[in-house]
Amino acid sequence: MTGPEVRDTIARFDAAAERFVAQVRSPALDRLVYPLSSAADHSILWHVCGVTRALAHDGDVRGAVRFSAAMGIESALTNGPVKMLFGRLRPHSYDDVEFHYGLRRPVTSSFPSGHATAAFCAAQLLGGGGWYGLAALVAASRVYVRLHHASDVIAGAALGLAIGAGLRPFVAHRQ
Repeated sequence: MTGPEVRDTIARFDAAAERFVAQVRSPALDRLVYPLSSAADHSILWHVCGVTRALAHDGDVRGAVRFSAAMGIESALTNGPVKMLFGRLRPHSYDDVEFHYGLRRPVTSSFPSGHATAAFCAAQLLGGGGWYGLAALVAASRVYVRLHHASDVIAGAALGLAIGAGLRPFVAHRQ
């Protein structure tokens, strides 16, 4: 495939995902999805999960600090050089997005989704399992709230898994 063909395929995929999400949007889901998306701003949700898990694991304060430091590294990489490299526009103008339930206006590029990157990095660092389910919900929320294309989220998830795998030895429980 050529560059334009790849871009067209991605655009069709993103449009199909947006049509699907538009069919399931509802006030009831809004009350769940918007706060979840907002809770993950600045990785707050993940820092809380990491600290809680570390403290429950023999009061491992150093583990909590290592986890938060790793999430800071992920954020600096994703929201700095990676997003600047792509500079993709958001799928909707901010006039089309409803900023309620604590949702904030992002100032960075749409690609990749920083929420998805952080979510899957955190899931990787927290040990996988059910954490991946929560990561997927946070990532999907970004399409639901109209702040990301589905391809932004998929790329962010892949990047988060890679960064998490690289940082996992740094965060792993130490005696």
